[in-house]
Amino acid sequence: MPVVVTDNCQKCKFTECVAVCPVSCFHHDDEMVYVDPVLCIDCRACLPACPVMAIYDLDDLPEDKRHWIAINAERSALCPSIIEKCEPSPYASQRRQDLGYS
Repeated sequence: MPVVVTDNCQKCKFTECVAVCPVSCFHHDDEMVYVDPVLCIDCRACLPACPVMAIYDLDDLPEDKRHWIAINAERSALCPSIIEKCEPSPYASQRRQDLGYS
C-alpha cells in the first residue's frame, strides 16, 4: 500500500483526494475515506489534495499511525467505493480548524 488515510480524516471526509485519484481506489463510510491497497497505483496525487494532511505515503507514515495500514485494508474491502468529490461532513470545518489547518 503506497498511501494510507489516517485519523485526521475522521469526521471531515473532505474528498478532494477522491477527485484527483486516477484509479478510483477510495472507499468511504460515515466517518471517513479509506484507500484500497490493491487498487492504489502509488501516484500520490491525493497527498497534496488533502486539506487536513490525513494521507501519508507509506514511507513517511509515523510509527504511531502504522495501525491505519490494516484499517484501510479492512475498511476499503467492506465499504462502498467513492469516485467523485462529495459534501464534507457537517463537522469538517470545525475539525479542520481544530487540527490547525485553515
